[in-house]
Order: sequence, then C-alpha cells, then structure tokens
Amino acid sequence: MLCAMESTRIVFIGGGNMARSLVGGLVADGVPPGRLGAAEPDAARRAALQRDFGIEVFADNAAAAAQAEVVVLAVKPQVMPQAARAVAPSLAARSALVISIAAGIRTAELLRWLGAGTAVVRAMPNTPALLGCGATVLYAGDGVAPAQRELAESILRAVGSVSWVERETQMDAVTALSGSGPAYFFLLIEAMADAAAELGLPQDLAGLLAVETALGAARMALESDEPVAALRRRVTSPGGTTEAALDALEAGDFRTLVATALQRAEARSRELADRFAQE
Repeated sequence: MLCAMESTRIVFIGGGNMARSLVGGLVADGVPPGRLGAAEPDAARRAALQRDFGIEVFADNAAAAAQAEVVVLAVKPQVMPQAARAVAPSLAARSALVISIAAGIRTAELLRWLGAGTAVVRAMPNTPALLGCGATVLYAGDGVAPAQRELAESILRAVGSVSWVERETQMDAVTALSGSGPAYFFLLIEAMADAAAELGLPQDLAGLLAVETALGAARMALESDEPVAALRRRVTSPGGTTEAALDALEAGDFRTLVATALQRAEARSRELADRFAQE
C-alpha cells in the first residue's frame, strides 16, 4: 500500500502531537514529504512541522484541504465542528477520504458537518503512538470503499498496530480500553513503585524496576503464543511470593475494580458523544 500512499495527497488538519507522530511515521515509511501537508493555526508549530519533516504547511484549513485526497482531522473534539465545516467545501468536489482521530465524535455528527456521502473513517489511537508503538482501532462508515479502508489502515499503521471494529458502538469500549488504557498502567506502575519504596527500596530504583517489569511483561504477552492467563499461571508457584501477592489482589476484588473502571470510561465516552450529537 506504500506505492498508493506515495502518490496520495494527505493533509492533516491540526498539527499537535498525534499529527506529528503520524507525519513522522509516514515519512519514515517512505512517503515523500511533498505528498503531505498540515494546517495549524499556531505559527511556531507550523514552522516546526516544516522544519522537522519538510512538509507543506498552511494557516488555513480550507486551503490545506483544497487538493487533498485524504484529510486527517487531528483537532480537539471541541473544535471539530468548526474544522470539519471549514474543509467541507473543499471535499465536496472530490471523493476524498476523511479520517477523524477525535475521541467521542460519531460518524453521524461528522457527516452533518462534512456533508452527507463523505467517506469517513473514525480512528482511536492511543498515546504510545507518539513512540511508534500505539494501538489504533478503526471504524469505517457507510460509503468507504475497500481501497479507502486499506489506505486508512496504512496511514495509521505508521504509528503501531491497527485493528477494525464493525459496529460504531464498539468504539466506546475501545476508548475505555486502549484509548484511556495507558493511564491505567501508569497508575499501576506508580502504585507498585510507591509500595516498593515503602518496603525500603530507593524511590528511583523502585520506579525503574516497576517500569522495566511492565515492559518485560508486555513483551512476553505480545511475543508468546500462549494466552496471558497461561503466562500468569506459569510464574505463580504454589505457596510462593507471586501467589501471595495475587491472592491479595483477588481478595481486594481487583477484577471487579478493573471492570468498573472500564465501564465508567465507556459510559463517559457515550455521554460525550451524546453531547456533540446535541450541538
């Protein structure tokens, strides 16, 4: 799909961290900088994008989208209506693909601002995409051609793994799991490090061990053919230290606590989407 991207004009509306990570990933994958553009109101950010990646930059959203075959809406949800309406006239004359990476904004609202019949793909990346190891989930609205699905997947794969859901309602659960998920692991790492420090380890060593342990466990889970439950059982010797720790977590109803956290995040995602639907 790289050959297709090499000849495709891709423009980002918004030049923040996620847009920068995608631009950097695409350039690293061999997409010519001349095929990429970005609209960003902040002059310093525009200059940085041009300097760091050699792409064309714009202060005006409509001007940026004028020749685009793919428009990536990489703005905050609260400014999405304005940004989408600004590029709508430029998209009306061609069958451009629009990829939205804004959380909590449904396809119906995007089509209301962009115009009925626009090919829209929703994307939910997470913050590790900034390091090229993100996990992104995509949803394709009606009217997205197979070639456009492949193109959207290729663009987001520049910053990590890509998966698809077939029902848009599943995007709220994706937001709760992978979108918000890095913060859950940060909290766990923080809690483990603090507890180890209370047991007598220096705080910096406790923090390093907690981070390295999380990284190692994640790599084992990714690279093993076994399910994570089997990996957990393998390192849990009967009567040993790991079993004692896990018993404490289970006694504290750890699984229910995690389930409740994700349920609340999913409910909040739906609430935010409903709010935009009313605007």
